[in-house]
Amino acid sequence: MMQRRRKCNGVILVRLGYDQSTLNLLASVKDLGSMFGIPAGLIVEIIPTWAVLLFGSVLNFSGYFVIWLAVVGKIPKPAVWQMCLYICFGANSQIFTNTGSIVTCIKNFPEGRGQMMGLMKGFVGLSGALLTQIHYTLYGDDSASMIAWLPPALALAFSCTVRPVKSSTHPRERRVFVHYMRVAIAQAVFLMALIIAQKQVQFSPIGYSASAAAVCAILLLVVGIVIREELLTRREEKKRQNQSQEELLARRDEKKRPNQNQAVQLEPPRKVVMVKDSPDTDRDSPDLPKEIKVETSCWSCTDIRSKPNRGEDYTILQAILSTDMILPFATMSCSLGCNLTTLNNLGQIGESLGYNKNTIGTTVSLASIWGFFGRVFTGFVSKKKFPRTLFLTIFLLVSACGNLMIVFPFPNSLYIASLVAGFSQGAQLTLAFTIISELFGLKYYNTLYNCGQCSVPLGSYILSVLVVGKLYDKEKGMTRSMTRELTCFGTQCYKMSYLVLATTNVFAALMSLILVFRTRKFYTGDIYKRYKDEIEKKKKEKEMSVAVSVSPTAITD
Repeated sequence: MMQRRRKCNGVILVRLGYDQSTLNLLASVKDLGSMFGIPAGLIVEIIPTWAVLLFGSVLNFSGYFVIWLAVVGKIPKPAVWQMCLYICFGANSQIFTNTGSIVTCIKNFPEGRGQMMGLMKGFVGLSGALLTQIHYTLYGDDSASMIAWLPPALALAFSCTVRPVKSSTHPRERRVFVHYMRVAIAQAVFLMALIIAQKQVQFSPIGYSASAAAVCAILLLVVGIVIREELLTRREEKKRQNQSQEELLARRDEKKRPNQNQAVQLEPPRKVVMVKDSPDTDRDSPDLPKEIKVETSCWSCTDIRSKPNRGEDYTILQAILSTDMILPFATMSCSLGCNLTTLNNLGQIGESLGYNKNTIGTTVSLASIWGFFGRVFTGFVSKKKFPRTLFLTIFLLVSACGNLMIVFPFPNSLYIASLVAGFSQGAQLTLAFTIISELFGLKYYNTLYNCGQCSVPLGSYILSVLVVGKLYDKEKGMTRSMTRELTCFGTQCYKMSYLVLATTNVFAALMSLILVFRTRKFYTGDIYKRYKDEIEKKKKEKEMSVAVSVSPTAITD
């Protein structure tokens, strides 16, 4: 995906005549648009999911379509501020798509939110490589050709299938997630082999078509799993209803027998059914919970100090002003900013360390694959018995070790450094957003999820532009007034920069460790007990409603 981005940057550089500084500005605007999602989060709170995906599709197509028109010369060359606006709109569209799909799935599977977050983020990481293979099939190696129509078309086609459902549990939920994970890993391994092969051998159009067909076939296995589980679930539901009817028929037969003891035993179930509809029950009589639910606003300022317990639903202001949110936000700014800076500069790092272009291209292309494995790994391995906050601290220290591999390079250290950066980036994304959902609840997670994402462009800009960029220019003796491109060679080029990044990761680990101690009691308990109770309650209500709907036909003679 990053290799493809470099080619597209080259096309914009040649076709529109932008210099390198303008391209860096466009890249920064793109990162800002793809991560600044607070407005999107607030919009998602008030409109249905299908409308969110529809809006994201329109925004995506309108932004990238205008860029394509400018690149191919259909419209006059836009001004830099106009280009920034177009690319910001196009990049910001993914916020609406991700929020509408990822957050909805997290709310639908609250107990399996870690696995779901890992899977969804993992497929997002693979999407660039998937689209690259389809692009090769349709347009070959022509970077100026347009594939901007495919992502919005897919989002539009599946907009009606993504929707929130009431909290429920699936008897094979864990096993289904494992099946998804196997398909995702197979897809990632196949793409990794495909990327390496395409770097070594020139594929023909037939070869590109065959590889894209194989990629799509593996992806469709997920649809097959969904269809199979849906059929099994309906079959089990029908079987359960038949069993309920048989039990009621058996009770009718027992009632006809002249045995008073059995007749008395039939009364409690009927009494339970009557309690369900009674207005005088203890469950419906207290009005305080209903009043709290109605009066509490997402922007309520009256109860900022009286915050609920961890794991309950916070309002937006309660969460944003909480120390438990400030710590993850600062940690993500430092850690994800460091990893994103490394991934964006892998090409120049390889050049400065003397690696050939083929090795650099392969390393850059595989970085997104390592990110996928990091996202899926932490989603399935990190569990409540081992706090995710402690997992996050460990990966921050691992990232610092990866930075030191660039400070003190050794043979093939670039491969390991890219693996560590990509894997840690994916792992930290999954862990951080899952932690936010566990600490502050899911009621306003649409907005809180995007508040957390704002930390990424902030840290990336500070570390990439203000730290690494300036120190690199200082090492190669280049100033902004110089127009010619200079390249720095040697281990000293990034030595000071990555000492700063390693220190930043250690500082982030210390902040994460503070969060570990603050939340240690929370993670020792059953953090999903609330959702389990809600699911069990709705399950009993469903069984009782089925019994009430079946009982008149079953009991009457």
